[in-house]
Amino acid sequence: MKIFSIILILIISFMFIKNNITPKNLGVGDGKLAKMPNTPNAVSSQTDIEDKKVEPLKFNGDLEETKTKIVNIINNYEGTKIIKNEKNYIHAVFTTGGMKYKDDVEFYFDEKNKIIHFRSASRVGYSDMGLNKKRFDEIKNYYSQF
Repeated sequence: MKIFSIILILIISFMFIKNNITPKNLGVGDGKLAKMPNTPNAVSSQTDIEDKKVEPLKFNGDLEETKTKIVNIINNYEGTKIIKNEKNYIHAVFTTGGMKYKDDVEFYFDEKNKIIHFRSASRVGYSDMGLNKKRFDEIKNYYSQF
């Protein structure tokens, strides 16, 4: 029983630490957001993995107008914080209500093609029970109302 308790404490400690460390692979490189993790708890508009694929959003106005709309959508979510807001890139952290799990959500504004690439990935765990896909669908819905 004592070994089980120690293992449980170690697992919980590891998850707590990992949940509070920003992944180093985030950002845009050569017009691409980070690759998908091996776990099913992520979605991206730049992946070929069918069950993790979402469609990019089309610009709705120029770059600044489009970014302003996305920032407003992000700010309307409870438990979010914009970490980086650069010319063609936004990184936000969405924190879930109950367990306080953190998901890294990225937007890459491709000015040449007038599309917004999207990536959302959970920091810990294996399954997100479809939360990242649901979040994308909600953002897409809000964005289409502008």
